Amino acid sequence: MKNEPSVKPLPHLTLATRVTLVRILGIPVFILLMTYYNLSLQSRQPVDSYRIASLILFAVIALTDALDGYLARSRGEITPLGKILDPLADKLLLLSAVIVMTRPALAAMHAQLPIWFTLIIISRDALILLGVLVVHHIVGRFEIRPRLCGKIATFLQMVTVVWLLAAVRSPHLVFIWIAGMAAFFTTISGLQYLFDGLRQLEIHHLTAEGIKPGLKAS
Repeated sequence: MKNEPSVKPLPHLTLATRVTLVRILGIPVFILLMTYYNLSLQSRQPVDSYRIASLILFAVIALTDALDGYLARSRGEITPLGKILDPLADKLLLLSAVIVMTRPALAAMHAQLPIWFTLIIISRDALILLGVLVVHHIVGRFEIRPRLCGKIATFLQMVTVVWLLAAVRSPHLVFIWIAGMAAFFTTISGLQYLFDGLRQLEIHHLTAEGIKPGLKAS
């Protein structure tokens, strides 16, 4: 009898990774709800149930970010896949939200995300993605160090989105201040990631030249 080819087992998905996947699967639903809300605004018959459902779903996806992180650490199930999917879920959620909520798409809302706000967020994420690809191509890997400014930027971006979805009636200056702080920390975190990437390229170059990083050649 011929030996049957061995079947490789599928990779095990940890509980934390499953939670992250559910978060990612919720993002298209959020986009769909916001699309229906946009259409209702354009027809001058706003359906607030779509906005409220979008708000709840956005909040659930955002808050469960802490849940999958806690599960991974407490159960000792931190995996390379989880390290990729967890920040990816946050990026996809925020990018989806800011794109569908940017002026002039939501002209009927009390406030809208200014174009410069969305441009800063997209530019930073595009810069990070490009940097990861370049450094990984040259060095063979890319080490992302979590930054406090990055965490603050993500938090303020989420506050900005929730502020709009909750239809908070506040002075326009307050909203601009929150959006401005989010944009500021987004820019700073982007520069930090840029410097991290350049530093990794420098270390790789020095190592290739046989020079120990931190020491100057004589």
